[in-house]
Parts: sequence; structure tokens; C-alpha cells
Amino acid sequence: MIETNNIKVFDCTIRDGGLVNNFYFTDDFVRGVYNTCVKAGIDYMEIGKNNSTSLMSEDDFGAWNFCKEEDIRRIVGDNNSNLKIAVMSDIGRTVNSELLEKKDSVVDMIRIATYIHQIPEAIELAEQANKKGYETTINIMAVAKVAKKELADALQRLSKINVDVIYIADTFGSYYPNEIATLAQQYTKVASAVNKQVGIHAHNNIQLAFANTIESKNNGVTFLDVTISGLGRGAGNCAMELLIGYLDTPKYKLTPVLDFIENYIVPLEKELDWGYSIPYMVAGQLVQHPRNAMKARDEKDNKYLNFYNKSLEEN
Repeated sequence: MIETNNIKVFDCTIRDGGLVNNFYFTDDFVRGVYNTCVKAGIDYMEIGKNNSTSLMSEDDFGAWNFCKEEDIRRIVGDNNSNLKIAVMSDIGRTVNSELLEKKDSVVDMIRIATYIHQIPEAIELAEQANKKGYETTINIMAVAKVAKKELADALQRLSKINVDVIYIADTFGSYYPNEIATLAQQYTKVASAVNKQVGIHAHNNIQLAFANTIESKNNGVTFLDVTISGLGRGAGNCAMELLIGYLDTPKYKLTPVLDFIENYIVPLEKELDWGYSIPYMVAGQLVQHPRNAMKARDEKDNKYLNFYNKSLEEN
């Protein structure tokens, strides 16, 4: 049995899965994920993004791209459970003044997604969210493209602010376990010195999301992101059912997850497309954003050698 005392399993099914269908999930589906997380003993559920309707059109996205308080409560009520609710704030797509006080919201945590050049704005939002009573994370995206010194400097800056968790985000799904181990050691060394936690958000472009999540845990990372059946942008994420099986503890229960997959994911697979494929593998190996791979997959372009050669030209 794996030691899990400090582990937090963090569900991102609706938030990362929303990138596959522009967040057009039915209430029944979202409620199903919520109930599954509660029954399975999951620690956090990221129910979507809290992007501002003043910056993004409600005509182009479903409700879970905006996560208005009334929409969240329609699903979870007062959330009388041990499951904590989180939303993600994209720097550049949120308006800080729109963030409610925690006492007026059923949300427990604000997760902040930022690129390295946006760190000052991310710090400002994290400090504000913390003052309003929320738990906070900062997820530095695309770290595979960030210079070592720049990343080290950013981690030092984050160690000095009121943020609870600093995330390793394998945005391109390009890392191998030995690289993740090195990153995890770097992050946890900085974070543990100031009593902060470290999280991992892995993508599955080269089929290592699960392995990288385990490797990060073995190197001190405690917040482990998952999605049910790996549902997520492009190649998807570490599958909840795999991680629960690995942790093998009474704290987490597999049967509610399998029941949800049977009743919700199997039908969804007939409508939406996600998971490992050759274009995603190429994007991961070349440390590229998966947008071109997503386009090739949408267009059912199976000329893989041509795709590989064109991708090489972009490097």
C-alpha cells in the first residue's frame, strides 16, 4: 500500500475536458463528475474556469468556461461534502475585481494558470485571492520552454508570496520521468523551505502522464492532477482510475469511477476525440504546442510522415 497521508488527488475532468468541447458539458455530466468525486474520496474537483464574460463571449463557450456562482451552486448546492471545489483563472482572461469573497462563494480554491512572463499578474491575483479567503495555486505553463535560470528566479519569487501550491505543468506532454524527477526536486526544495506544497499536471502526448505523476509523487509532489479516463485537451491527462489503482488505499474508491466511465465516458467517446495518437506523440517529442496535432486529428489527416517533417521545420 502506497503512503498517501499527504497526497491530494485533484480532479480536472471538467476544466481540462472542457478544452475538448469548449466547455459545453450538460449539467447532468458535471453533476455526475461531482458525485463521482465525492463517492471516490477525491480531494479537489476543478469545475471549470472563471474567465470573465467581459473578455470572452458566452456565445462561444459553455457555462464551465465562466463558472458563475449560480451555475456552480446549481450542481453542488452548498457542497456538504469533504470534496473541495476549485476553479482556474487564466491570466489575461479574468478580471480580478470580479472575484467574490470566499464567504460568498462555494469555491474553495483559485488555481492560476500563467506563462512565465505573466508572473507579476499571477502574483497579484494570488495575493488578492488569498486575502479574500481562498486556497491558491500558481501553475507555470510551458516550463519546458523556459530557461533554467528564469524558472529558478520565478520559483524564488513564488516562494515569497501567499500561495499554497506551486504546480509543475507539463503543458506539451514532453517530459520523461527522469526530467520530471529533476523538476520535482527543484520545486519541492524551494517550496518545502517555506511550507508550501507542489503539484503536478501531466499531459499524455508520449504516454507518460501516469508514469510522470508517480515519479513526481516519489520526489515529494503531493497534489496529483487527474481526469476521469484521461479526458483532456489533445492527448489528455493522467487517468484518475490508474492513479487510484496505484495508490491502492481505502481513502480512494475505484468503483464509482468505473461506474461513471461506463455510463458517461463510453457514450462521450462517440462524440468527442481525445487521447494518444501519432500527431500528439510528435508534438510531445518535439516539445511543441499540440495545436497543429489537434488540427491534424480533427481533419483525420493520417499522413504522419508529412506531419513529422512539417513539425521538424518549425523547430
